[in-house]
Amino acid sequence: VQLQASGGGLVEPGGSLRLSCVASGAVSRIRTMSWYRQAPGKDRELVALINPSDETTYADSVKGRFTISRDSTRNTMYLQMNSLEPGDTAVYYCLYNDGRFYWGQGTLVTVSS
Repeated sequence: VQLQASGGGLVEPGGSLRLSCVASGAVSRIRTMSWYRQAPGKDRELVALINPSDETTYADSVKGRFTISRDSTRNTMYLQMNSLEPGDTAVYYCLYNDGRFYWGQGTLVTVSS
């Protein structure tokens, strides 16, 4: 399984971005997909998760601002990020889990004026 993340960039505080993660290869229909992020000097942390039943989980710091979703027909997962804050600056990674774990290459999000 290969993951390609995209959509990062520079945005001002209060702005929005949408990240995408496309899975290809031997992709299972039953899988959990998630977004993690890693800020400079900090550990990687879970941002949002969507399970095979499409139930979602969010980090407290992003609840009400970020939305995770997926289009299973396109093997694509999204992260809609609104009301971005400087504290959201990080490299964002997607993770695929069907018992096998695969990471995407990361996409940089910078929130700054």
